[in-house]
Amino acid sequence: MKALIQRVTSASVSVDNVIVGKIGQGLLVFLGVAEGDRSEDASFLADKICNLRVFSNEDGKFDKSLIDVEGSLLVVSQFTLLGDTSKGRRPNFQKAAKADDALRLYQLFRDAVLGAGVRCETGQFQAHMEVSLVNDGPVTLMLERP
Repeated sequence: MKALIQRVTSASVSVDNVIVGKIGQGLLVFLGVAEGDRSEDASFLADKICNLRVFSNEDGKFDKSLIDVEGSLLVVSQFTLLGDTSKGRRPNFQKAAKADDALRLYQLFRDAVLGAGVRCETGQFQAHMEVSLVNDGPVTLMLERP
């Protein structure tokens, strides 16, 4: 499972020109589920992201988490994070989980975030989405499990 996270001052995701998820200060998470990922991986990443200290304290140092700043999370499913570009010119997505498994773990990730007390908005699974964001910093990190 891979999560590309971006610290944002705002972000939204639209499907067919309708906003389906929108947040203010917080983190935008692009979540890719791989074949073989387990429930434990989703729970681990949700906890890690909610408690990752990527927000600045009064001295400008990364010292506060999403929970500390009472920020929100916008989660967008993105199987293309699993794309293998090592051969040829077209990405290979064989490492991505099948849709049913990916949806189950995507929802489990969301539920774990909500269980941590963090406001969580989502995109629409398997839809063509348009994501808008104002990157803060910029701060962009890749997390992987396992």
